[in-house]
Amino acid sequence: MPSMAEEILARHLVEGRVERGEIVVVKPDMVLMNDVTGLLALRVLEETGARDVADCSRAVIVLDHYSPAPTPAAATGHRRLRMFAREKGCRLYDVGEGIMHQLALEELVWPGQLVLGADSHTITYGALSVFSTGIGSTEAAYLLVAGSIWLRVPEPLYVRLSGHLGDMVTGKDVALVLLGIFGGDGALYRSVEFIGDVGGLRFPDRVTIANMMVEAGAKTALFPFDAEAAAWLRGVRGSDTGGRPPRPARPEEGDEVLEVDLGAVEPMLATPGAPYNVAPLAEHEGVEVDMVFIGSCTNGRLEDLHAAARLLKGRRVAPGTRLIVTPASRRIYREALRDGTLAILHEAGAVVTPPGCGACFGAHMGVAGEGEVVVSTSNRNFPGRMGAATAQVYLASPYVAAATAVVGKIADPRRL
Repeated sequence: MPSMAEEILARHLVEGRVERGEIVVVKPDMVLMNDVTGLLALRVLEETGARDVADCSRAVIVLDHYSPAPTPAAATGHRRLRMFAREKGCRLYDVGEGIMHQLALEELVWPGQLVLGADSHTITYGALSVFSTGIGSTEAAYLLVAGSIWLRVPEPLYVRLSGHLGDMVTGKDVALVLLGIFGGDGALYRSVEFIGDVGGLRFPDRVTIANMMVEAGAKTALFPFDAEAAAWLRGVRGSDTGGRPPRPARPEEGDEVLEVDLGAVEPMLATPGAPYNVAPLAEHEGVEVDMVFIGSCTNGRLEDLHAAARLLKGRRVAPGTRLIVTPASRRIYREALRDGTLAILHEAGAVVTPPGCGACFGAHMGVAGEGEVVVSTSNRNFPGRMGAATAQVYLASPYVAAATAVVGKIADPRRL
């Protein structure tokens, strides 16, 4: 039986055989770019003289990394992309709409699609049974002209889930457990496919896990489309019938299967330097923290803001510690405003920013200074990722981040 990745590739096949390790030519349903990679793709089109033949019928541009523009250069880049989108008919999400990956889930992609994006965390859409993967800006430019591209068919790596997560334990902790097992290349060019008791994970937790599998080198990460995913899709779009989901994966003899008991997962951290430098939270409890960031395409969803508000209600951010909260989309911002979540965060002393990538990208709205210690709910903590190269960045769940903001030190949320 084919893997979910193989089934989706077969539906989009232009040339070749969908067999593991084979090179195939496929036609994706969509190509996405942001305000960093979109400008690079536009430069390729201009330098090669291909701008006039570029086709935006399946293209989407999102202004999310430098949003709102923090410099004249960024503003000028935004203007160039707006003009290109207007000229070519690209769909464009402007400043303040949100992060490309969250917007794709809320409005653009459907189960069973093949979607490529000029951003490594395009892999996120696998939570919705989409074969999604990151490509380079040059490849994005090529797709705008040719409409198809080659890929190597990935070998599956199955993860069988069982049980249910404990209180204040989230998909972020599961993702960090997996990265601790895989390291930085343990899933290199593999299709990480989740099987077993997947229903034990809420949809937002699946999004977080899929998002972070690229940190282990995965080509794509796929969850089956089940009642939980269908309910989420109906909730945001009013329908779950816009796609053709792949069949749930069933490993064959000889396939690699990793067993994960969700009930055994504890709060985790990624320690400074890399997302796969993983340790139990208890080993670093008490480390003093200068800044806490809750947001990003990994953990900027409404459920993440609710988790933070649960701990921050009636409490204050510790003196000497700053808390920055960035919703992942305008829709999330609006819902958090409507249900009182933003008021709770504001009263606790958080700085709530417009939707976008924000501090995750280290460009504005929360840059870390020299030698500062940061706890972030984002997906990467490489040196310099969030500002100064000497800043020490820990990755954690929204519960851990909120508890840390209250205590001023890395803290176990279950103690609050």
